[in-house]
Amino acid sequence: MKHKVYIETTVVSYLTGRSSRDVVVAGHQQATLDLWERLGSDFQPFVSALVVKEAQAGDPEMAAKRMNAIDGFPIIRTTAEAEALAERIIGGNAVPAEHPEDALHIALAAIGGVDFLATWNFSHINNPFTRMMIRQIVESEEYVCPEIVSPDELLGDES
Repeated sequence: MKHKVYIETTVVSYLTGRSSRDVVVAGHQQATLDLWERLGSDFQPFVSALVVKEAQAGDPEMAAKRMNAIDGFPIIRTTAEAEALAERIIGGNAVPAEHPEDALHIALAAIGGVDFLATWNFSHINNPFTRMMIRQIVESEEYVCPEIVSPDELLGDES
């Protein structure tokens, strides 16, 4: 059985971004490429309407690369239910109110029933304190909270 993975926009950006000389960023880019090579065979990728919107923004050439990378992925649509859950995540101080799109990514992943949310956003989504608060809020609303991971965490020793 393939695990369902919500691919958050930062992952798409690392995949399609220009090669970095910064060793940390370059490592993230390589881990993202390693994950991408396993999508379809080991993992079932999902994006959301929000990922599509964010991927289309910015430099037209880079936006085209991002859109090409996610072409054909199933899209989780934004619903009133997801927006309400995102508001609860913000209201519970799990994600800052200044970053409502981060809360919506989490809500869409939960509503979409995915197993994992893959992200490089360590500020507002993937850090231990945030993950703990997110899980409490999402589960208190009677949804299954996806595991929030970076691509290298998802791949474990294989990356």
